[in-house]
Amino acid sequence: MEALTEFLPAIMFLSLIVGLFSALPVPIVLSGITLIFAFIALALGEMRFVHISLIPTRIYGGVIDNAVLVAAPMFIFMGVMMEKTRIAEDLLLTLQKLLARVPGGLSLAVVLMGTILAAATGIIGASVVMLTVMALPTMMRAGYAAPLATGTIASAGTLGILIPPSVMLVFMSDLLSLNLAKVFVAAFLPGLFLAAVYLVYIVARSFLRPGETPPAAKLSAADSKGLWREALVSVSFPLLLIIAVLGSIIGGFASPTEASGVGAFAALVLGLVRGRLNMKVLGEAVDGSLRTIALLFFIFAAATAFAYVFRKIGGDDFIIELARSLNLGDWTLLFMMMAIVFVMGFFFDWIEITLILLPIFAPIVDLMDLGDHIAKADLVYWFTILVAVNLQTSFLTPPFGFALFYMKGAAGDLVSMGDIYRGIIPFVLLQIAVLFILIWQPEIALWLPAQVLTK
Repeated sequence: MEALTEFLPAIMFLSLIVGLFSALPVPIVLSGITLIFAFIALALGEMRFVHISLIPTRIYGGVIDNAVLVAAPMFIFMGVMMEKTRIAEDLLLTLQKLLARVPGGLSLAVVLMGTILAAATGIIGASVVMLTVMALPTMMRAGYAAPLATGTIASAGTLGILIPPSVMLVFMSDLLSLNLAKVFVAAFLPGLFLAAVYLVYIVARSFLRPGETPPAAKLSAADSKGLWREALVSVSFPLLLIIAVLGSIIGGFASPTEASGVGAFAALVLGLVRGRLNMKVLGEAVDGSLRTIALLFFIFAAATAFAYVFRKIGGDDFIIELARSLNLGDWTLLFMMMAIVFVMGFFFDWIEITLILLPIFAPIVDLMDLGDHIAKADLVYWFTILVAVNLQTSFLTPPFGFALFYMKGAAGDLVSMGDIYRGIIPFVLLQIAVLFILIWQPEIALWLPAQVLTK
């Protein structure tokens, strides 16, 4: 009995991993394992009935009554509204025309579009599908190599996981009890840096292998006429949305929660100005947003209950003692945690990975000390950005890279799954390279918060 009690947290964690591989819905797995181990702990005397009765209160206080999480539904609605009113579509078509004669111009347009879309929406599935539907047929007709076209679209579409206002960053900040504004600002430069690395890679590949990125046909006089005016209009609408959200946060005018409301309202206004907002579009946006929000909050409520029971049976102490017993050193622990996140990305979505690993890693990070490389107060924020960059690969790595399935579903017979798998390999390697650069130079993530949030 004593041995069972001692290893109960490890058994609970391993049971969760096995349950997730069962293909059952994630919130059902989390809820079921939570209840099973709560009653096991009750039988072993590790918990009392009063602790079990407090689980609904913990869910209410941690999820339903959490002011920070109000930002997530608003950002989701903002992104869906941008899609339904076709503001994002206008921007991509304009960028394609502007870069038509540049080698690799269509790929560059997709990356730029993905970057702007990430800063304006932060929803991965919608971004990947939208870019696939709008850009992939054009790129294939232009003679682009299928692996380059698919890799560019998939990687650009997943930038929203890192560039704020990312829904993932909202949930990660809450899990680690961090200042959401600081996390948003810290993620901004790494996100732009990763996008810039994509652009440099595409330009270099276009020069080295010009056959993969043939220049498009010259625009007709009709298409060229008024192009810059069209570009100004197309760019200004997403830019206004980005300024409304990120500008209000960085400028100190609004908290991230308040800025999410500003962004949702701005998306409605922009759709109205473009003449594309009506009751049908509004209904579709609300319905799509509610479905996404319901799934996320069901998972988050179940994860809150899981974390509560895990801590009650001694999970935190077990993790700390395990980390100390390994005697690996802080740098080795850091790279080990990054490796675990990367490997889990082959099998799980970011939701499962963050909800499983962050509560486990948090006490380990609190114990770490990397000396002069990074201040202790900034360590957890830096670690959060490292995990966010690492998690972007979870959308791209087979066999369960969700962005790959989104793309294949939207692309139909235009490309094969093999083309998609070959296409993402260089972009995953670029993400890993950026991750190592951020480990080497933490100021990339920490410089902007120090400049902006201390003024």
